Amino acid sequence: MRDREIAQFPGISADYLINSVCLPISWNDEEMEMLVSEPYTLGKTSYFIKSLYGRRVKFLLARRSILERKIQSIYEKSPLAPENDPNQFLKSDDNEETLRNLASEATIVRLVNEMFSRALEMDASDIHIEPEENKLIVRFRIDGLLQEFLTTPISQYPAIVSRIKLVGGLNIAERRLPQDGRTNMKIGKGDVDVRISTIPTMNGESVVLRLLRKDSMNIDLKSIGMNDDMREQFEKLISLPHGIILVVGPTGSGKTTTLYGAMSKLNSREKKIITVEDPIEYRIERLSQMQVNPKIGLDFANSLRHIVRQDPDVILVGEIRDKDTAEIAVHASLTGHLVLSTLHTNDAVGAISRLLDIGVEGFLISSSLKAVLSQRLVRKLCLKCKGKGSDKDSNKCRNCSGTGFRGRTGIFELLLVNEEIASAISKNSDSGMIAKLAKKNGMKKLVEDGRDKVAAGITLESEIARVTINV
Repeated sequence: MRDREIAQFPGISADYLINSVCLPISWNDEEMEMLVSEPYTLGKTSYFIKSLYGRRVKFLLARRSILERKIQSIYEKSPLAPENDPNQFLKSDDNEETLRNLASEATIVRLVNEMFSRALEMDASDIHIEPEENKLIVRFRIDGLLQEFLTTPISQYPAIVSRIKLVGGLNIAERRLPQDGRTNMKIGKGDVDVRISTIPTMNGESVVLRLLRKDSMNIDLKSIGMNDDMREQFEKLISLPHGIILVVGPTGSGKTTTLYGAMSKLNSREKKIITVEDPIEYRIERLSQMQVNPKIGLDFANSLRHIVRQDPDVILVGEIRDKDTAEIAVHASLTGHLVLSTLHTNDAVGAISRLLDIGVEGFLISSSLKAVLSQRLVRKLCLKCKGKGSDKDSNKCRNCSGTGFRGRTGIFELLLVNEEIASAISKNSDSGMIAKLAKKNGMKKLVEDGRDKVAAGITLESEIARVTINV
């Protein structure tokens, strides 16, 4: 095949070929032959070609230096070689009809659908679509860490982003302002709730998709990683008729999952449960779930003021962010309601200091607070390769994509507020004193719970160190 014919294969840019060091040399309606220099790129390249063009790929190995010279030679001669700004289309004024047509092309629909399917297969929580100067990178967040999944030509960027906006009900012609959307999708045999966020960046819009599986919304407290003794204690706490229970930790530590597990345990026809969230992560039958909307003055504090008039048994507050919300939650708990909420603190004792810092009186905290659960998420060792990342023949483990980990579990510390600790709180004792009392009363620290999981072969010491570095 002549160089010019190779260069004219539709939709594959010089930038993609140069970055991926691959070159199509022949093709028909079903198969493409492609030269590559690195065997480890075969999976991504095959996925890209199959998704975008519906063709199988037959790979032939070639030396990198020869392949690079061949690509450069072809595209220097080709009339299709880009001469202008590679990002000119990002700055163009494509109208809505043009973008809709791009988003509806069969190859783009297939590529985006395949991207969602693979993300779910790999248990990804988020998909990141990030334009760079000459390429578009797709990354999946798996077990808390980002992994590069696919690199495509930047020429595919407008169509891919427009397709996602179209699915999410966003304005596909608006590229200057951030947008948020939400949609439900049926992928394979499962239903998925997808939250979409876009922001304008120097190279175009960055898109992040949060994937929430509907089949994972019935969360059992037995599945989140608590040992039996702690879980039994926690279940007794959430069965109390009144008081405050806090779940604390940084963003992404599993607080919402734990709270929804508690809601699932409490959910019954005999209880009225109302939640106020930002945003509503999971939709659960029989719960009255309320979304805050600061634009109209409906923040956590105002929502709580009205919720207490709805005769609830249990109130879930997505997060305590200020004094008003904290004090209303305290008063609700003192008037016969069980209140569950979250705080962003590093450990259980820090939650008490945080409440004092935002202005809640010590005697109110000591009268209402029943317990604080602090937690982190750590990656679990892959059951197939036992953390090696490869099988007995040194091939990359398919179950964990060669990472050595598959899935996550929690590590926890549970501070129970007994009379001694309540007395110390009411006297505004410092956090060191409260920590000593908690340890005296048997509280196991996060690191200790983590070491138990290392000893049980669930995770590694390095994982515990990674998530407890600030504790």
